[in-house]
Amino acid sequence: MRRMLLSACALAVLLSTPLAHGSDWTIDSSHSNAQFAVRHFMVSTVRGTFGAMSGLVMFNEADVSKSSVTAEIDVASVDTREAKRDEHLKSADFFDVEQHPKMSFVSKKVEKVDDTHYKVIGDMTIKGATKEVVLDVEGSTTPIKDPWGNNRLGGVATATINRTDFGLIYNSALETGGFTIGEEVTITIDFELTPKKEEAKS
Repeated sequence: MRRMLLSACALAVLLSTPLAHGSDWTIDSSHSNAQFAVRHFMVSTVRGTFGAMSGLVMFNEADVSKSSVTAEIDVASVDTREAKRDEHLKSADFFDVEQHPKMSFVSKKVEKVDDTHYKVIGDMTIKGATKEVVLDVEGSTTPIKDPWGNNRLGGVATATINRTDFGLIYNSALETGGFTIGEEVTITIDFELTPKKEEAKS
């Protein structure tokens, strides 16, 4: 009898204790994009975007640090508003789209800075090379409902990488000193998320 009472008490405690749980969210590609900026001729900045992005975020509501992110970008979707430059970026001199059509990011750790800022540490793979990158993420962890009743999350992630770390080494020297293309690249990712099993109506 005592054993049964103890088992019943243990079950009651278990059922009354909130359990940490997560939910899966997908990147809404129609409302998300990845942008980059790099110095050109040492006097200006060229900016571009990758329009085709997909991915999954496992969001742990109870403990955000236990969340995870995986994302992919279709490199062929690069757009710098100059067709010849875009074709050059797709070539073997840069991204080599035929051999490496995707770039990816897989998180390893999430650190909370405050209620709206986080650091997401993970492996970024570009042109077959993988390096650890830290994304500084700003966004709310409280979902909102759009006019059609769909839950949404979103924010912006930024990082700075050295393109040569990923085999993007093409460059040419300037007669006045320096190089045509800067090595440091600033990345900005605007993302919007919807629950994996819930289709947005717009």
